[in-house]
Order: sequence, then structure tokens, then C-alpha cells
Amino acid sequence: MSFDAMPRNGDGELPLDEGAVREFVGYNLKRAYMVLYPAAQAAVAELDLRIPTFSGLSVIVRNPGIAPSELAERLSMERSNIVVVIDELETRELVTRTKSKTDRRRFALTATMRGKRLLDKAVAAIRRSEERLLQRLTAEEQAKLVELLNKIEAASTD
Repeated sequence: MSFDAMPRNGDGELPLDEGAVREFVGYNLKRAYMVLYPAAQAAVAELDLRIPTFSGLSVIVRNPGIAPSELAERLSMERSNIVVVIDELETRELVTRTKSKTDRRRFALTATMRGKRLLDKAVAAIRRSEERLLQRLTAEEQAKLVELLNKIEAASTD
């Protein structure tokens, strides 16, 4: 194809070639993340949540009685940062923090009914956001993508 026949963008300019970086999974993951994360953040912001508090609430709902240290580990967060998340959730009465019945030095985190209802709304909001952004992928492709991403993550523990 001659230089004059190459496809141009709306301004009549040739599109930039990103080169070898587009061949790497990591680079493409980063670019996809830069689209998906802000959209998810905007979706939960309407419910006065942030992604870290949404993530914490999600894990707590599925794991009643989880200890703060276990929550930090599951979310790959520093314990000092998880305290901020837990404090926010507790202040908003989305979770309760009680002394563990088996170990008085430990605390157990449990979602309140209010927390469960808010999580349901947040999940629905993020789903709507992702449906819009992932509409070019079939349901099967989306499921496969999640499966593959989980395999990548699992490889880090091998």
C-alpha cells in the first residue's frame, strides 16, 4: 500500500503505530485497565463508594466473620490501608467489627443488611458499566477472558 493510500484518522493524519508494545499482554492489560477501572469507579461513586471499599465489602459479604488480616491478604492490601477501608465501612454501618468468639485478640467482620443491599446495588452498577464497555465481546469471550486473567494471577503463586 502506498503512503497516500494508507487509512487516516478523522483529521486526515496517519494513526500512530505503537510498535512492539502492542504485542505484550501486560501492555494491553494496562490499556484495558485504564478503560475499565475509571468506569467502575464512576459507577460505585454514585453510591458514595470507592473501589477499595466496594472490594472490601464484597469479600466481607461472602466471608462473614473474616478477620481484618485475612481481608488484607485476600485484597493484596497493606494492613494499615485495610484499616481505613474497614473504618469507612463500619462508620457507614455497612459492616460490624466484633471480637472473635474463638480468639479475643482477633476481630470478626460481618456485613450488615444495609451493607448487603448496597453491595447488590454496586454490583449491578459495575455490571452495567462493564456491559457497555465489553459489548464487543460475547458472553463466552468475557467468561474466557476472566478465566485467563485468573490463570495469570495464579501463576504468580506457583
